Amino acid sequence: MAGGPGWRVGLDGGRPQGRSCAHIGLLATYEPSPQAPSAGCADCLSRGWRWVRLRRCVTCGYVGCCDSSRGMHAHGHHVLSGHPVALSLASDEDWAWCFTDEVFLVRSGHGGSGQVRRQPR
Repeated sequence: MAGGPGWRVGLDGGRPQGRSCAHIGLLATYEPSPQAPSAGCADCLSRGWRWVRLRRCVTCGYVGCCDSSRGMHAHGHHVLSGHPVALSLASDEDWAWCFTDEVFLVRSGHGGSGQVRRQPR
């Protein structure tokens, strides 16, 4: 379950333990964009929709809405692009999700319990 420096597969109550992520190394080299945070989900904005939370693709920087949002654009981006990992942009969340391996990724320094400020949606 070890991964890129600073990240590991987190506990996820609904899934079996012992899972791994073949893409966790993407987070080790991920550098957040120096530009201002996204104003929102561009796909939702273009349709006049609201979103719940935003996710940023670690591969290309695309910002889309979470699965609890009407458009589920972050997941749609994964389906179309094959890019595996999205990082939560919510200020009260500090985690990533690997769509391909279906695992929750947390920073290693979070008390070792896998608990973060807020679970993924």
